[in-house]
Amino acid sequence: MGKNRDVLVIGLGRFGRPLAESLESQGHDVLGVDIDLDRIRSCSDVLTRVVQADARDQEALHQIGAADFPIAVVAIGTDLEASMSATFALSELKVPSIWARALTEEHGEMLRRIGASRVVFPERAMGIRVAHSLIGRALDYVALEDGFVIVETTAPRAAQGTPLAELSTRQKFRVNVLCVKRPGERFVQAMPDTVINADDILLVAGLEKDAEEFARQP
Repeated sequence: MGKNRDVLVIGLGRFGRPLAESLESQGHDVLGVDIDLDRIRSCSDVLTRVVQADARDQEALHQIGAADFPIAVVAIGTDLEASMSATFALSELKVPSIWARALTEEHGEMLRRIGASRVVFPERAMGIRVAHSLIGRALDYVALEDGFVIVETTAPRAAQGTPLAELSTRQKFRVNVLCVKRPGERFVQAMPDTVINADDILLVAGLEKDAEEFARQP
C-alpha cells in the first residue's frame, strides 16, 4: 500500500477507535497507538496494526516510526497535557499533516500554536449536526467551509414529479441536488432527467440558510 495512504492514530478511545476503524475500512494503512494496554488488546481484533506507546514521549514516537507517516491524528480525549505533548512531539518529528482533537477553543488555539495543521471539535460538530438534523425534513447535515453545507433530506412536494432540468433547483431554491436514493437502493448521481419521487432521499448542497430553507419546505 502506498505511503500516502498511511495514517497514524494516537488515542483509541471513543473518538479515535471508530476513526481508525473507518480509515482502515476505506483502505488506509492505519497504525493505532494508545498508552492503555487494555485498549490495545480490545482494538487488536478490529485493527490490523496497534501498538502500546506513550505518545507524549518523542523518542517513543520515533521508535514506532511516527516520522514516516504523512498524516497523524491526535485523538486523545480529556487529557489536555497528553494531547498537547503528543501534538508537539509529532511537530518536532516533522510529520507533514497533524490533525488534533480539541475540547475547547482555547485548547484548539494552543494545539495550532504548537504544530497542529488542523484542529477538530468532534463533540461540538456532532451537537451542531444533530441540531440541524432536527430541522424540517432533514435527516443528516454536514458543514463544509464558508457557510456551505450538504443536507440529507426527504423530498419536498414542490420538487416531486418534475425532472431536475425543469425544476431548476438552483434558481428556485438556490441549492443543487447532488444525489438521489430510491427506497431499498443506494444513492446515485442526480441527472438533469432525474424525476424526484415522494419517497426519495436527497443529498442537497448549498449555503446553510438556503439548504435549511429547502429542508423546511412541506
